[in-house]
Amino acid sequence: MSLQRFRGKRVLVTGAARGIGHRVAERFAEEGATVIGLDIAARARSLNFSLHLVDISDPDQVSAISNRLRCDVERLDVLVNAAGVLEMGPVESLATEAWKRCFDVNVAGPFYLFREWIPVFKKQRGGAIVNIASNAAHVPRTHMAAYCASKAALTSLSHCVGLEVAPYGVRCNVVSPGSTDTPMLSGMLTSGADRDRLLGGFPDQFKLGIPLGKIATPDDIADVTLFLASNDAGHVTLQDIVVDGGATLAA
Repeated sequence: MSLQRFRGKRVLVTGAARGIGHRVAERFAEEGATVIGLDIAARARSLNFSLHLVDISDPDQVSAISNRLRCDVERLDVLVNAAGVLEMGPVESLATEAWKRCFDVNVAGPFYLFREWIPVFKKQRGGAIVNIASNAAHVPRTHMAAYCASKAALTSLSHCVGLEVAPYGVRCNVVSPGSTDTPMLSGMLTSGADRDRLLGGFPDQFKLGIPLGKIATPDDIADVTLFLASNDAGHVTLQDIVVDGGATLAA
C-alpha cells in the first residue's frame, strides 16, 4: 500500500504528459493528492490526474490557466516544474530558435509559473516548490550548450526564489537528474551500443560514465521529488539534489 503523504493536497506539475513529469504527477496522485498537470501535448490513455493543454513558454497561456485554477481553489500546496526540452548542436551552428526554445521552456516557463503562484504561497504562508533541472547544469557537455546553460539558469533562479519565499515558510528545491529512461533519452540512443557507451562514458564529449552502472528510472527521480515536497523535508530548502548514479562524481 502506498504512502498517503499528500492526501488533501493540491499539486501542480508541468510536463505531465510524459517522462519524468508524467511519473511525478502519477506518484503524487497515488499518494492522495489532487494533481493538475500542464503540458503542450495530450495523452491518449486514462490518467489519475487532470491534464490541461498549456504551452508554458507562453506567459498569456500560463496566466489564463492559473487564473482559472485560482477561481476553482485559491490554494496550491506543491508546484513541480518538470517540463523541459533538449536542443543539441555545436555553438557556432546552433539555430537561434533552438537556443530560444531551451530558455523559453526550461527557464521562462518556470518563471511565469513562479510569478503566478508565489503570491498564493506567500498568502497561505506555506508550500513547496521542486524544480527539475539536470546534472548538465553542473558539468559542461559538448553540443549541449543551450540545454546546459538553461538548466544552470533554472538552478540559479530556483535559489533566488527560495530566498524570497523562505520568510513565508515556503521551501524551494532542485532535483538534477542524470541520464533517465524517458522519451527524451530514447531519442538520443539509437542502439544497445549507444546505451552501453552512455554507461561507460563518452570521453570525446567529456562525459563521464555512471558509477552505479545503470540508467535512472522516472521513479528514481520521482522518489526524490516527492521527498522534497513532503513534510519529511520540512527543514530542507535551497538545495540541489543530483540524482545521476554518481556521474558527476560529486562535482
